[in-house]
Amino acid sequence: MPSAALPDRRVVRVTGDDAPHFLQGLVTCDVTAIPAGEARFGALLTPQGKIVVDFFVIPATEEHGGGFLIDVPRALAADLARKLAFYRLRAKVAVEDLSDQVGVAAVWGDTGMPDGAVIARDPRHPALGWRMISPLPPVDPSEAGAYDAHRIRLGIPEGGRDFVYGDTFPHEADMDQLAGVDFAKGCYVGQEVVSRMQHRGTARTRVVPVSFPDFAPMEGLDIMAGEKTIGMMGSAAEGRGLAKLRLDRVADALAAGEAITAGGIALSPVKPDWARFDWPGETASRA
Repeated sequence: MPSAALPDRRVVRVTGDDAPHFLQGLVTCDVTAIPAGEARFGALLTPQGKIVVDFFVIPATEEHGGGFLIDVPRALAADLARKLAFYRLRAKVAVEDLSDQVGVAAVWGDTGMPDGAVIARDPRHPALGWRMISPLPPVDPSEAGAYDAHRIRLGIPEGGRDFVYGDTFPHEADMDQLAGVDFAKGCYVGQEVVSRMQHRGTARTRVVPVSFPDFAPMEGLDIMAGEKTIGMMGSAAEGRGLAKLRLDRVADALAAGEAITAGGIALSPVKPDWARFDWPGETASRA
């Protein structure tokens, strides 16, 4: 069974009588009535609709302390706990940073799962498998690298690498395509902007897979079409990468026969199998 401890992930717990209502009014996903063994993928946004941090919300049984466990990037766990405490006001809610107690692993494949851990299906893509929360597991860098390559092959963005926190709308990070936004739920912070983008179809920038022939471009490099910047390179592994691209400019480049490059390395955009957005050009293959 392929699995990997994820050293760049940690957990924040939210408990209390008001916890479901409290989170429901803040985040992009619907946290009410999450079935056992399931998670919700979502984000906390700025009032302007940009991603502060994305995460998984996983209900915990009483055996595991109750409330909700939030699987979040390690570097942002303490900041998320502070922000949630700030929004708490008079709500009957407790927020706890569990970074020193538990960690996160990814498990994918068809074999059985270990006992004793909190396990929830990754809602973004069936092939991503499961998220597992347990006491801090030993980390094997090769396992983490294998998971990274698996994620990149599927075209699934990772915050902080494939898009910049505080400067990216959920649509630009493909959260609308990857079960990260519930458009039927009520209000939450930034909801008006996100709903307007969905209604008007104004997301011209997306994180999409790219392929390259040899060495990967460095993360953060500008992606060029001729003399024009059309995006930014993200994470990469095994001949595949992710790039935040202006798809209209990609279409222009393809129509003009211009090479798309990052650091002089040729890139070919590839449409992921889960994409439901318009794709530039008719020759792009599926991931």
